[in-house]
Amino acid sequence: MGIEVYTTSTAGIGGVIRESVEDFMVEEVLVDDSKATIRPLESHTELRILGSSPTRNTHLLCVLVKRNWDTFMAMRTVAKHLDIPSSRIHFAGIKDAKAVTAQHITIEEATVEDAQKVSMRDIELRPLGYLRHPISSYYLLSNSFRITISQISHDEATIQQQITETTNQLAQIGGAPNFYGHQRFGTTRPITHQVGKALVQGNIQQTAMLFLAEPFPDEHPESQQARKQLRETQDFKKALEDFPNQLRYERFMLRRLVEKPDDFVGAFRTLPPRLRVLFVQAYQSYLFNKSLSMRITNGLPLNRVVAGDYAVRMERSGLPAVGMFKAATAENLGDINKAIETGKMQPALPLIGFKQRLSQGLQGEIEKQIIEQEGIKPDDFKIQALPEASSKGELRTATTPVNSLALETVSTHPLDASKRKATLSFVLQRGSYATVVLREIMKSQDPIRAGF
Repeated sequence: MGIEVYTTSTAGIGGVIRESVEDFMVEEVLVDDSKATIRPLESHTELRILGSSPTRNTHLLCVLVKRNWDTFMAMRTVAKHLDIPSSRIHFAGIKDAKAVTAQHITIEEATVEDAQKVSMRDIELRPLGYLRHPISSYYLLSNSFRITISQISHDEATIQQQITETTNQLAQIGGAPNFYGHQRFGTTRPITHQVGKALVQGNIQQTAMLFLAEPFPDEHPESQQARKQLRETQDFKKALEDFPNQLRYERFMLRRLVEKPDDFVGAFRTLPPRLRVLFVQAYQSYLFNKSLSMRITNGLPLNRVVAGDYAVRMERSGLPAVGMFKAATAENLGDINKAIETGKMQPALPLIGFKQRLSQGLQGEIEKQIIEQEGIKPDDFKIQALPEASSKGELRTATTPVNSLALETVSTHPLDASKRKATLSFVLQRGSYATVVLREIMKSQDPIRAGF
């Protein structure tokens, strides 16, 4: 996945996350400080603030609380219960699947009464009011995490000390390295970025078969066997019979391929639009992770720029304005680094796309080396077969601030008195990953066994 280094030198506390779904909790915060809470709020002032009749404001704003649900499938299921196309439901950010999460969604031309009728296992829909426009990532500020790490072998004092040392080191470099986390790619089946690379390379049939028929050793044996058989036989009808029900996206594609065996583009278009885009974005994420890893390995700084680097301006909200940037040169280097010291700018690396230029200088050499090794060019991100999956590229900050980090509790594990459980809370900007922070704190040898 391109995450090849640590930025901290601490030993790490080890342990396991997601021992239960409730051990990983996420609550979304919007730019106006509205928070989607897992537990219902006692007051409903949101209805007064947003309150307006649906005749002028056609998008119903709701808090969606889900437990152990993939974001795309949750939206699709809500749409099915409302008997509307899933395209009428919008959300600000993708949330972890193996977790309890609360987020804002809007439903076009729905009423409070419609939302109150939605009833399904492990999904709760709370209507708040009406908006004129659908919600999008533009409105997302941050995510608040409360995460329990289990199976820790250290005592409470050691846990406290190592977490403090790690977070102090992260603060010295300006935050956590802004890697894309494991869930961007799939932990037990890290295939998303590989599918994206195949799309960028332009072979749509190969791309579809990679997604459908490439088994991984850590997925369920039944899924492995079904994929192997499809790879050997290319029999889509038999595969549809054999693929387990939980492989929902694969089954969507297979149904299309049973009807039209050569329509691989049509098969991809049975997937949610944002998932189609996610494949290419995951490949961009992989290239970014590789680039950031190599920057760290080569001793280039994360909290200042050198000639050839990009730096982006910071908004008052604390979010990076990735469209407002400067390229560091010998002439402006001092001014940019002063702006970084005062929090007005941050170093940034490219997310490679057909419009985004590579860095110059030492960082640019790293990026050129990576894309040459990958056998691709920035122009390849203009996807001919699936234009909607094309990506222009942009900039992403090299680090992300870790705000309000607190070690809330340390307790004895209920099933093993020799082990400890530690509960952490912290807040990250939109687009940043809690598992990247946890990786620095835990330094697990096996991400899969550790629950990443």
